[in-house]
Amino acid sequence: MRILLDTHILLWWLSDDRRLPVPIGRALADGANDILVSSISIAEISIKTAIGKLRTPDDLLTQLRAAAMSLLPFTVDHAIALRDLPAHHRDPFDRMLIAQALAESLTFATVDPACRQYAVQTLG
Repeated sequence: MRILLDTHILLWWLSDDRRLPVPIGRALADGANDILVSSISIAEISIKTAIGKLRTPDDLLTQLRAAAMSLLPFTVDHAIALRDLPAHHRDPFDRMLIAQALAESLTFATVDPACRQYAVQTLG
């Protein structure tokens, strides 16, 4: 399975947070799955860290590489996919992640109920 992580899932996984749902934790630990982290999540983390809304480790990229997660760039095709998304969710970061998951046929790991309103396969 190819899994795209929502930003909160990424942060919970890296910090071993108890809020990470067990099924998602199992899927992330399963070496048969391809785990993807979007450049959008890195941008969201950077912006929220810069304005003081979030505290994150300075070695985030090192941790991602150590966890064998693949980085997914945000492309023009992903941006165009945003046009067809219904307005279920107002968060631009989540909308971009959903557009990527749909465009790439990825399973989206999230606990956000607003994200589940889209026609995207979810895990969580």
